Amino acid sequence: MQEVQPIKSRKFRKILGWLTIIVIILLVIGFWWKYYFVFGEGVKSGELNYVVKKGNLFKTYEGKLIQAGIRSKTPGAIQSYEFEFSVVDDSIANILMNNSGNHFDLHYKEYKGALPWRGYSPFIVDRIISMRVADR
Repeated sequence: MQEVQPIKSRKFRKILGWLTIIVIILLVIGFWWKYYFVFGEGVKSGELNYVVKKGNLFKTYEGKLIQAGIRSKTPGAIQSYEFEFSVVDDSIANILMNNSGNHFDLHYKEYKGALPWRGYSPFIVDRIISMRVADR
């Protein structure tokens, strides 16, 4: 003789299955929103301080652009604007590395979070708009 599952148990399993699927879908959407949705994009201009390739497991290109102007978080102190960014494209990183100290206009995309294989910064430089050789 075959035992029949109670109807309540089958309904509970069906609801639990749907709830699990909904939670997984929400987690995937949340991950995409945090790490792959382009939150903003723009152009930053300034003197390229450095670009380096570094990392323990994922080697990524990291750079810093010093922008014109001064700002201070504390009264009486002077600090320059610094734009820290990551570069995914090897060819862009090589151009930047070979021209450190020059003035660049860099186009970037801003994400809400950084991924280890994309770089340390949520700002990803995706192209060079212009470069001017520094007066020396």
